[in-house]
Amino acid sequence: MATRKSIPSFDKSSSDLTALFEELAPRDPAVAQKKMFGWPSCFVNGNLFTGLHNQSMIFRLPDASRAEFLKLDGAGDFEPMPGRKMKGYAALADPLSHRRSTLETWMRRSLDFARTLPPKQAAPKSKDPRTKDPETKRKKGNKK
Repeated sequence: MATRKSIPSFDKSSSDLTALFEELAPRDPAVAQKKMFGWPSCFVNGNLFTGLHNQSMIFRLPDASRAEFLKLDGAGDFEPMPGRKMKGYAALADPLSHRRSTLETWMRRSLDFARTLPPKQAAPKSKDPRTKDPETKRKKGNKK
């Protein structure tokens, strides 16, 4: 009998943490705020640079900055699932216990780094006929 792997916990961030994140999120026309896997996140040129995950705040940083960040109390590599590190990302546990200025600094550094990355292209639309693409439906239903 196969053993079942445990499913990781994906808890919503607290309302206090979500409010703090929304206050700190850069007000920049190039920054898009949207949810990723249900958590608030910020993107620039299609690249994720900061967001929330459970009760942690995540940052995308270059190697040298990430090494400096990892010295902070509560900082660690970002693993959305145990054993699955996201390269280039670090997480700060319990950001509410850290100084606002510290969070602002790392958010700004994360944004500055993400601006140097090549823009991400939008993922192509699925060509799977089972999708709810109106063009596909129109073609299938229009067999005259």
